Amino acid sequence: MIVDVVMPKMGESITEGTILEWKKQVGDSIAMDEILLEIGTDKVDSEIPSSAEGVIVEILAQPNDVIEVGKVIAKIDSEKETSKSNISFEKPDESLNEDLPKITEKISIDHSKTMDNQKGKKFFSPVVMKIVAENQLSLDELEKITGTGRGGRVTKKDILLYIDETEKSELINLKNDSRDKVQKSTMLTSNDEEMSHMRQMISKHMVDSLSTSAHVYVITDVDMTRIVEFGKLNEVSFKNQESYNLTYTPFVVQATVQALLEFPKMNSSIEETKIKYHKNVNIGLAVSIEHGLMVPSISHCEEKNFLGICRSVNDIAKRARGGRINPDELSGSTFSITNFGVFGVTMGTPIINQPNVGILGVGAIKKRPVVVEGVDGDSIGIKNIMMLSLGFDHRLIDGAEGSKFINSIKRNLETMSLEFNF
Repeated sequence: MIVDVVMPKMGESITEGTILEWKKQVGDSIAMDEILLEIGTDKVDSEIPSSAEGVIVEILAQPNDVIEVGKVIAKIDSEKETSKSNISFEKPDESLNEDLPKITEKISIDHSKTMDNQKGKKFFSPVVMKIVAENQLSLDELEKITGTGRGGRVTKKDILLYIDETEKSELINLKNDSRDKVQKSTMLTSNDEEMSHMRQMISKHMVDSLSTSAHVYVITDVDMTRIVEFGKLNEVSFKNQESYNLTYTPFVVQATVQALLEFPKMNSSIEETKIKYHKNVNIGLAVSIEHGLMVPSISHCEEKNFLGICRSVNDIAKRARGGRINPDELSGSTFSITNFGVFGVTMGTPIINQPNVGILGVGAIKKRPVVVEGVDGDSIGIKNIMMLSLGFDHRLIDGAEGSKFINSIKRNLETMSLEFNF
């Protein structure tokens, strides 16, 4: 029976996806739920498991093709027998027979060794052996390569990665030889790298935002001394209760939610010439991941208490870094927060996350000498100071409103009631 594999629907607002990489090829066996391919959308890249077990008989879309949701992209024959062995062989190249004599000339295999007990026996696909011959690799080199295939099998990707890393190492050594200009030129061109699909989407989103919104920034500092001391006193009890660390981000989120309720225009968006006021406060929280940045949304923040916000922040950050964010969670934010302070940065001017009209940048908390006003006069004290930057869309928000909003966040943080029970 032929089973059609269709472009899956990755979210309510997603109508198409881009083929990034096929993990299997025509002729390969595949098990149910084994990863078949990787696709990308304008929100997230995802690995797609197979919906059937069998043998792949046809692939109808190539990498970088943009395919509509529901369209057939591959076919699997579920009646063909799949390999039960831990070792799967790649599809042989049609020109392989012509190169077999060359392979035997390049590599001398000890047949007595291949008859050793099965635990120590290694198998190499014909395609891998062809690549070995073409690149004049020795058997010793081949056996040292760590395989990522089933049962430790060395795959085509493994051997090509090994060759690529070896060439880069050789090119780096050649760089130190100033007499060989030709080799230097080769080394420089080999360092070019194609932007990942996610990086391309981030790039487009940021450029579109700059061309859409009239960005203006206001900056202020916040005395976080009370919150820092509270965190030190309660970090152990909080960790024991919740099983994760208490961070400063939930404090900032709660203070921002309170300010958004006070200034509803900052929680709106622009639709042509109309202002759309949002009923709920959905905070988009920027999360740094391995290959880029995600901004998943924490919905209905106005309904959450401080502990609820702590749990939501931890959950969404953990799932984003683990690749388990639902694409629908990457839309629907009404205001965004990015915390570059976790990297030790004092201040920044982030780009607005469309269609929001504002974004809050959170800097690192650092000890500074400040003037302390008292009844008996002014003095110098050491305080934990954090810089906040607010980027807002000047098409809708004027400087006065932006300034009042960021000062509201500052006031909420400095006067926040810290009567939480952990």
